[in-house]
Amino acid sequence: MKRLLLCLVLAAVATSWALAQDSDNDSKAKSEVRTLTGCLAKGDSADEFLLTASDGSTWEIHRNNAVNLDEHVGQEVSVTGAVSNNTMHNLKEDAKSAAADTHIKKDNAEHGHLKVTDVKKVSDTCKK
Repeated sequence: MKRLLLCLVLAAVATSWALAQDSDNDSKAKSEVRTLTGCLAKGDSADEFLLTASDGSTWEIHRNNAVNLDEHVGQEVSVTGAVSNNTMHNLKEDAKSAAADTHIKKDNAEHGHLKVTDVKKVSDTCKK
């Protein structure tokens, strides 16, 4: 009985390790730094903005001293920045994809937090 339990534990550990290795490979494909294009809007608080990207994803952006986002509200912009908590973000998005694949959840639009380092105006107005 002890040997059977030991074999089951070893199998579980080996499976977890293999999944972690596969997850590391997927995470490398989902870059920590992203450039997104979309419409910039004011967020719920004075220091918050919301970027609705052209691919349907939404990104919360907090004010920082590196870029002036206020002048771009209502415009289509291209922003570059780092995904906050990249590893956890990717795990969350993978879980959402799995739920959508099994028809548990219809909406699979990505949502995250971005630390913006650069912003460029694409258009004076947002495309609808």
